[in-house]
Amino acid sequence: MRKKIYLASFSLLILILIGGVFYSLPYYVSKPGMAKELKPIIKVENGYPEKGNFMLTTVRMGRANIYSYLGAKLSKYDEIYPLDEILYKKETEKEYTVRQLYLMSGSKMNAIDVAYHKAGKPVHYKYKGIYVLNVLPGMPAYGKLQAGDRVFKVDGRTFPSSEKFISYVAKKHAGDQITLTYSRNKQTKNVKLNVAKFKEDPSKVGVGISLVDDKEIIVSPHVVVKTDEIGGPSAGFMFSLEIYNQLTKEDLTKGYQIAGTGTISDDGTIGPIGGIEQKIIAANKAGAQIFFAPNEKGSKHSNYRDALKAGNEINTKMKIIPVDSFNEAVRYLEKLPKNSKKMVK
Repeated sequence: MRKKIYLASFSLLILILIGGVFYSLPYYVSKPGMAKELKPIIKVENGYPEKGNFMLTTVRMGRANIYSYLGAKLSKYDEIYPLDEILYKKETEKEYTVRQLYLMSGSKMNAIDVAYHKAGKPVHYKYKGIYVLNVLPGMPAYGKLQAGDRVFKVDGRTFPSSEKFISYVAKKHAGDQITLTYSRNKQTKNVKLNVAKFKEDPSKVGVGISLVDDKEIIVSPHVVVKTDEIGGPSAGFMFSLEIYNQLTKEDLTKGYQIAGTGTISDDGTIGPIGGIEQKIIAANKAGAQIFFAPNEKGSKHSNYRDALKAGNEINTKMKIIPVDSFNEAVRYLEKLPKNSKKMVK
C-alpha cells in the first residue's frame, strides 16, 4: 500500500515539474545572448575583405515559465518584464514576432541606405504594397487577414504608398465592400471585406489592420543581409558599419574584434536599445575589444552609462565607446591605430 502511495506521489510530482515547463506566466524573461560575427551574415558583391570583425550582440527573450522566472529572480543580469511592457494592447504573440521581424527588416534597409550613401553609391526604393502588422479583433479583417500578409492591390488598383491606401479606404462608407489582393506563403489570394466603423473612433472607417509600407531597397553593388529569425531593430547600426566596410577599400576593423548595438535611422542617427547590460556580457564572452554604445547625446541614463556600469561590474577589458551617429563611429575607427596583437577569438 505504501509503495502504491509512494509511486502515486512520485508520479504527481513528476507531472507538476513537467507542467511547470509548459505553464506560461504573464511575464517575459530576457537573458544575455551572443555576439555574432557579421561577415558570414552580410555579403556585398565584390566587397573588400577585413582582418577583424564587426559583431552584432543579442539578448535571448522568451515567455516566462516557473523555472525561468525563478532563475531570473536569482540572476543579476536576467530581466523580467510584465506582459503589457512587451505586447501591444490586444497584440498576440505571433503578431509580436511579426512586428519584431519587420523592425529587423526596417533596420537592414536603413543600414544599407546609410552605408551606400556614405560610400557615394546610388540608392533607390521600390514600393511593393503594405505589410500587415496586426489585425484588430471584431473588425472585418479579423480571421481573414493575418500578421505578415502583404497587401498589394485594393479593388484591383495599386498605390504608391500606405498613405494612399489608407486615404482610399477612408473615403468609403460603413458597409461598402472592397477587395484586397494579398500574398501569404508565396501564394496570391483575394478577400472581400465590408468596411466598418472603428469602435474607438466611429468617425473613421477601415477594415481593422495595423500596417506599414512594404518596400524594397535597390542598390549596386548588390548586398545580401541574412538574419533568419533574428528580430528587432537593435542590430541596425552594426549592420551599417559592416556594409560600409565591405564597400570601401580601407579596412575599418584594423584587426580588432568590434561589437556594439543601437538602432540606425536613415539619417545615420544611432538610437538606444533594451538589454545593454546583457549585450555587454555577450560581447565580453566573445572576446570583443571595442564596444559601441548609444550615447543618447550624453543623457544621464543613456545606454552608454549603463554599459559602462555593467562593464565595470564584470571587469571587462573592452573599450566602451559612446556614439550618437554613424559618421561619429566611422571617424573613431579611421583614427584607430592598427591592432598589433593577435586577433582574439
